[in-house]
Amino acid sequence: MCKTSAKTADGNIPSHVHIENLKRLCRWLERLRKRWNELYGEGDDPIIINSGYRSPAVNKAVGGAKGSNHLTGCAADIRCLGIEQALRYATILLDISDESREDFDELLLERSPRGTYWLHFAVRSSGNRRKVAFLRA
Repeated sequence: MCKTSAKTADGNIPSHVHIENLKRLCRWLERLRKRWNELYGEGDDPIIINSGYRSPAVNKAVGGAKGSNHLTGCAADIRCLGIEQALRYATILLDISDESREDFDELLLERSPRGTYWLHFAVRSSGNRRKVAFLRA
């Protein structure tokens, strides 16, 4: 959740507060992985994370938004093999939210100009907005 290929001086090391946020986020991601495998996977398919916590230097290096949830350890970008997997992941996360009555902050289906898809998912300790959108990079 902290590994990066961006060249930065600070090493992308989260604080204790960021680590607590990452733990909360990972509980959601583990539920996503488990449900995915029950419904569609091979039993132990991983959920691949492209980006989790980002220090300000890393966020700037990768062109992240200034107020990104990645800066606080509240967001992850989940690799998707295509639009179908992105939609299925999004549906699972919406179902988890509805069943648990827990809100998330952002659930964004994103597509690069090259046609690759990922799912940006964020959950905060409070003030979650339940923002759902499809974005093109």
